[in-house]
Amino acid sequence: MKTTVTLAVIAAGVQAQEVYFTTTGYTARPQCTQPPATPSYRFQPFSYTLNETVRYATSIPSPSTTATFGPGYKEAVKMMNTKLSTTTWGSWVPGETVISATDTADKYGQAAWSSQWAQASLVNYTAVGLYTTTVRPTPVPTSELVLPPRDYFGPSDCYDFPQDFAFGVAGSAAQIEGAMGLEGRAPSLLEKIIQTGEPKDYVTNENYYLYKQDIQRLAAMGVKYYSFSIPWGRVLPFAVPGSPLNEQALKHYDDLINYVLEVGMLPVVTMLHFDTPLYFLKDANISATPDIGYNNGGYWHPEFVDSFVNYGKILFAHYSDRVPFWVTINEPLLYSFNFTGINNVVHAHAQLHHFYHDVLNGTGKVGFKLNDNFGVPKNPENQTDVDATNRFNAMQLGVFAYPICLGQQYPESILNTLPGAKPLTDAELKYIRKSTDFFGIDPYTATVVSPAPGGVEACSKQNTSTNSLFPYCVTQEWTNVYGWDIGYRSDSYVYITPTYLRSYLFYLWNTYKTPVIVSEFGFPVYDESFRDLPDQLFDSPRSQYYLSYMSEILKSIYEDGVKVIGAFAWSFMDNWEFGSYEAQFGLQVVNRTSQQRYYKKSFFDLVDFMGARNGLGY
Repeated sequence: MKTTVTLAVIAAGVQAQEVYFTTTGYTARPQCTQPPATPSYRFQPFSYTLNETVRYATSIPSPSTTATFGPGYKEAVKMMNTKLSTTTWGSWVPGETVISATDTADKYGQAAWSSQWAQASLVNYTAVGLYTTTVRPTPVPTSELVLPPRDYFGPSDCYDFPQDFAFGVAGSAAQIEGAMGLEGRAPSLLEKIIQTGEPKDYVTNENYYLYKQDIQRLAAMGVKYYSFSIPWGRVLPFAVPGSPLNEQALKHYDDLINYVLEVGMLPVVTMLHFDTPLYFLKDANISATPDIGYNNGGYWHPEFVDSFVNYGKILFAHYSDRVPFWVTINEPLLYSFNFTGINNVVHAHAQLHHFYHDVLNGTGKVGFKLNDNFGVPKNPENQTDVDATNRFNAMQLGVFAYPICLGQQYPESILNTLPGAKPLTDAELKYIRKSTDFFGIDPYTATVVSPAPGGVEACSKQNTSTNSLFPYCVTQEWTNVYGWDIGYRSDSYVYITPTYLRSYLFYLWNTYKTPVIVSEFGFPVYDESFRDLPDQLFDSPRSQYYLSYMSEILKSIYEDGVKVIGAFAWSFMDNWEFGSYEAQFGLQVVNRTSQQRYYKKSFFDLVDFMGARNGLGY
C-alpha cells in the first residue's frame, strides 16, 4: 500500500504549494507503543443495557458585568459632527400599486417610501408570515438539550483553544429575517435578484420577530458569540446621507444586541451582507454580466462610498459601546461587479476603520471578511499550475488584502486584466495600510486550479463575452491529480477538506500578517432537506466537517504558530440560500410551516468539542 503525505510549503513567505511525498506501507500508529495484547476468550452472562449516558448541553451563564467597547450614543453622535433625524414608516401592502399617502411633497415621506416598493415590482410578493410582532422568548425545554449518541470515531487531540478565542455561530438578515416590507424596511437587491419560480426571501425564518427565541436557543446550547447582519435598508430606507433614520429599526437592533448580552453572549455585527439598497441599482441592469464576481451589488455607484460610510458611522454611533467585533462588507468580491466596485469597497472600509479607532477611540475590532475556496494546484510539481494558483488566490484575496493589510498595491493580475483598473496612489496606500484588525475568511472548501485552456495570458486579454473563465483565467475543479474528489462532497460546492484548511490558514497568516477569523464555514449534507426529520437531525457528515475543521484550526494555532482568533459556524439554522431551501447549511432544522426549530446532532457535537477544549473562558 502506498501512502501520500501532503505538506504545505511557503516559498518566500508568500506562495503556498502542495508537495506530495509517496511512501509504501500501511498507516502508521505512533501512539501505539506497547506490544500487541493477547486476547482472552471467555463466556459471560448477557443482559441488555443502556449504552448511552444521558448528557445535557451546558447553557451560557448570565453575565455579572457588561464590557464596553466605545462611547455611548450621545457622545458618539457629537463625534460624527452631523445631525441625525428619525421617523417611522408603515408597511407595504402586497399587490398595492397606487400610493395612497398624501405626503407626496416630502421626498422622505410615506408616499416616497411606498413608491420604492411599487417601483421594485416584485414577483408574487407576500410580506406577512405567522408573526407580526416580537415573540416573547420561553426557556428551551431540557428534553431538547439531551446530547445525541456519539459517532464511532472522533478527534483525539490534546489541545485547548486560547482563552480569548471567539467561538460562535452566524446568520445574515436577508436569509433569516423575513418581514421584508414591514416596519419601514426598503427593498434591496436580494428581492430583485431572484425573480423566477424559486423561493424568495420575503418571509424566510421570520427571525425579525422570533429573534429572542432564536438567541435563547443559542444560549441554551452554550454558544458564546452570535454573528448577524443589520440591513442597510431597514436603518436608512432612503440609503443616502441626510435622509431620516428608521426609528423602529434602531430600536429593534438595540433590543437584539441588548438581549444577546442579557443571555450572556456577545454580538458580532456585519454592516452589509449582499442586501444593497435598491437605490444603488435602480437605473442599472441587474442581470448584466460582471467583469468580476457573480452579481451587480451597486458598489460601483458614485454615491456608494459616502452613503455606506455614513451608514456605518450611524451603526457605530448607536451600538459601538456594546459590540466587540464589526465586519464592514461580507464577501465583497462576489458583488463588486467591476474594478470601481472593488476600489470603492477598499476606500469605504478604510474610512470606517479610521473613524472607529481614530475618532470614536473604539476598543473592539473592525475588519473585513472575504470569500475564497482556497486554490491549490492540480499538480504541485507543474509550475504552470502553481502560477495559475497564485494568480487565482491573489485576485480573490490580494485585491483587498494587499492594500488593507499590507499597504501594498493591487495585484498585477488585477491591474492588467480588469477594464478601467488603476493603481492606488502612495497617499491612498498610506491611509489604507493596516486598516483592519482581523482577516475574516469564509473557507468552506478548497478548489483545484490549473491554467485556462489556451493559457492564462491569452484568456486575460479577452472578456466575459468571449471567455467564460475571464478574469481569473484558470480552470477550477474538485478532483486531484489522481482523479479522486478532494473530499467528501456536500449538496453544493462544499467538500470536506480539513487539511487544505490548515494550509490555507498558514498561507493567510504568513502572507498578510494579520490575525485570522474563520468568519463562516459549514456543510450542506446531500439531499438532507428531502429526508424525514429524525434523519435530518442525525447529520454525521456535518459533524465530521466541523470537528475536522476545528481540529485543524487547533493544529494551525499550536503547531504552525498561526494566530486564529475566532470561528463562526454557518449557519445557526437552515435558511434561505439565495433562491433555495434545499441546500441546508444549518445547525438546526426549520419547519417552514410552523417555524419550529430543532437542534441537529452536529450542533451538539460542535459545542461539545469546543467545551471539552476548555479555553473559552465561559
